[in-house]
Amino acid sequence: MSRVSIPKIVVDSDVLGDHLIGVQQPSILREVMGKFFCYTTVFQAIELFSLARTEKEKHAVEDSMAAMKILGLNAKNAGLYGTLMSSNRTRERFAVLIAGLCVESKLPLLTDRKRMYKGVAGLQCVSTRLVRRYTTGEEILRAARGKSKE
Repeated sequence: MSRVSIPKIVVDSDVLGDHLIGVQQPSILREVMGKFFCYTTVFQAIELFSLARTEKEKHAVEDSMAAMKILGLNAKNAGLYGTLMSSNRTRERFAVLIAGLCVESKLPLLTDRKRMYKGVAGLQCVSTRLVRRYTTGEEILRAARGKSKE
C-alpha cells in the first residue's frame, strides 16, 4: 500500500489575521488547510495575541493556533539565527526569526508579505494567490518554485 504524503507549509500572520477578521471569503486559511499540513511559529502567535483586544478575539486566536502545529526555537540552531540577524539588520526582528524557523524546518512560508522576507537565503515564500489557482498542495509548491527562479 502506498503512503500519501501531505505537503507542509508555515502560515504567516497576514494569512491568519485575514482569516480571523474575515477579509476573504472563503478563507484562504481554510483552503490551505485542506491542501497542506499547516504550521505557524511562536512569533506569529505572539504577534496575533498582541493584537487581540477582547476575550472573544483572544479565544479566536487560541482556536486558530490549536488547528496547527506551532514551531519554536531550537537552541542548537542559535548560530543560524545569529547569522540571519547580523546579515538582516534593517529587517523586522520577528520576520528574521520567522524566516529562520522556516529555513531550519525546511518548510515554505505562505505569505503575501514577501517583501519582508526578500533575500533570506533558503526561504521559499508562497503567495496566497497560488492557493486559489491550483488544486493540490504539490501544484502550489511547484508553481511557487517556478516563480522563485524568475
